[in-house]
Amino acid sequence: AEASGMRALAGSKLVEDALKTLGGRARIKRTMWSRRAQEYEAKINSGDLISIAEVVRDLHRGEDQPEQSYSERQLYESALDRMARELAAVENIEKGDAMEKLAESLAKKKVAA
Repeated sequence: AEASGMRALAGSKLVEDALKTLGGRARIKRTMWSRRAQEYEAKINSGDLISIAEVVRDLHRGEDQPEQSYSERQLYESALDRMARELAAVENIEKGDAMEKLAESLAKKKVAA
């Protein structure tokens, strides 16, 4: 993988930590959306599973929370897709099964105060 310019897959410990991150409290900074969007984009593109999990956690909206803006939704779906593909590859499962596993972890998420 590295010879072709790709990074190695995350280990199972890193995946476990990323899933725990999803269950944590969202950390929404009180900065302008454009600045946060750039930070989220950088985290997604970093390829670091924990950083991607933080974006998914922070942008996830539960049933009882207000709708996301279009750009929030795009970033959320991008991060969720990357995380699901990595999880599917590491655990050798289908992407749909990985999405279900992520949804379960997000369902346990603590609500931001």
